[in-house]
Amino acid sequence: MQNNIGRFITKRAHLNPTTEALVDVTSGRRLSYVDLNDRCNKVANALVDGGMNKGDRVATLLMNGPEFVETFFGTAKVGGVIVALNWRLVADELSFILTDSGASTMVFGSAFTGIVTDLHSRGTDGTQITRWIHVGDAGDCPDFAESYDAVLAAASDTEPAETAGDDDLLFIMYTSGTTGLPKGAMHSHNTALWSVVTANTTADTRYGDRYLICLPLFHVGALNPLLSIANLGGTAVIMSEFDPHRIWQLFGEEKIGVTLAVPAMLQFMLLTHDPAVHDTSTLRWIMSGAAPVPESLIRTYADLGIEIHQVYGLTETCGPGCLISPEDAISRAGSTGKEFFYTKVRVVNEAGDDCDADESGEVLIAGPHIMLGYWNRPEATAEAVVDGWLKTGDIATMDADGFVYIQDRIKDMIISGGENVYPAEIENAILSLDGVNDVAVIGVPSEKWGESPLAVVVRGDESVDAAAIMAHCEDKLARFKQPRVVEFVEVIPRNPTGKVLKRVLREQFAEVSVG
Repeated sequence: MQNNIGRFITKRAHLNPTTEALVDVTSGRRLSYVDLNDRCNKVANALVDGGMNKGDRVATLLMNGPEFVETFFGTAKVGGVIVALNWRLVADELSFILTDSGASTMVFGSAFTGIVTDLHSRGTDGTQITRWIHVGDAGDCPDFAESYDAVLAAASDTEPAETAGDDDLLFIMYTSGTTGLPKGAMHSHNTALWSVVTANTTADTRYGDRYLICLPLFHVGALNPLLSIANLGGTAVIMSEFDPHRIWQLFGEEKIGVTLAVPAMLQFMLLTHDPAVHDTSTLRWIMSGAAPVPESLIRTYADLGIEIHQVYGLTETCGPGCLISPEDAISRAGSTGKEFFYTKVRVVNEAGDDCDADESGEVLIAGPHIMLGYWNRPEATAEAVVDGWLKTGDIATMDADGFVYIQDRIKDMIISGGENVYPAEIENAILSLDGVNDVAVIGVPSEKWGESPLAVVVRGDESVDAAAIMAHCEDKLARFKQPRVVEFVEVIPRNPTGKVLKRVLREQFAEVSVG
């Protein structure tokens, strides 16, 4: 018997047929495991009946919802390879990914009909798609596409023959492309399975848990929890988009036990929280990652009775890297914890030797859940994975007890007067000032020091000015780390997973320099 991720749903339909598998917040639809499995089988059989072969790529351009889940697991069952597209990309960016991946089928939502029509009009110059499947009202379906509902209605719900698994390719997930062209990280059924196994043996997730998914499912930070909760026999409650007001309501209405929200989301949620109204009695903890979580934010949520468990991972690891345990979440606030159960983590210097305790270096990760490589990028793969260790490009320290503290990306580090300055440390200090809602720090040219920190701030209180921010930093940071310039903006540019687009900020403030 092969390990096939699509069989997660098959097995749960057998073991727990009436258990609620999926709740779609937008439509109100609720599917049991047997209902979800029938629909996944219909997708699988429809793809095969339409000519899809093992290894063919199936692209999705879908908001979070049942159709994404059905397409993912259905495609997996019959050996197709999922390419989940970032729906915030423009047509040229999508065209590159579709062409690079060689996807031949696309399942897309009605919200994206315009951009898909553009892609279709480009012919083979734009994509290699030969089958277009539209999710939404049949009356809105373009003439070149098939209706998703009609496709499923015509398909059998019988369990398809098992044709793939183990080391066969399961999905290609393209990196965000904040610098350069995006690369497709390849994961097999086995790497995905091990990401689930190491997650479920490390994190406090349980059989029957109700997990709120509010990150986009084209990102591993949402996909890994979806797979993990199906493996455990829990319920995935899915928001089509993050809503900082609605999420508090859902905690009570859906009896949520666990969710994942990036630091920026947690900041926005604080602005809408009403302890007199919002019920968080079933919420055990919130996982947070994608960027270092400010200690002040962790402690603010702790005061609300909510534990924030910082996680560290990457697309290339299918999610897992490090996770703080419940007993250490407060006492070790600021740490992303220790390595996952079936994961190995090192912090190394430029020579590749293990750093001393509390010495900064690059994070390396190994384990059976590491990607197979980058699609069509053998040179990039060879650079990223050396002797089984993934070079993450992230800077961290590891203390004597094995706790990891993520500092920043190597490419975002500022070198000021020969000293390494980590923007995340400055951002944490500034976020602890009342009246600051968001902040990002970049390096700008300095005649004297080579580079100096510039703080880009979103304020919630107009009385907060540059002088107040600089004064606040004086007691919290060494002088060489303190920002030399403060700029105020309405919003910090971020990608869909909450990571700051520092490339955009560098372009925006390209003319700024200090003496």
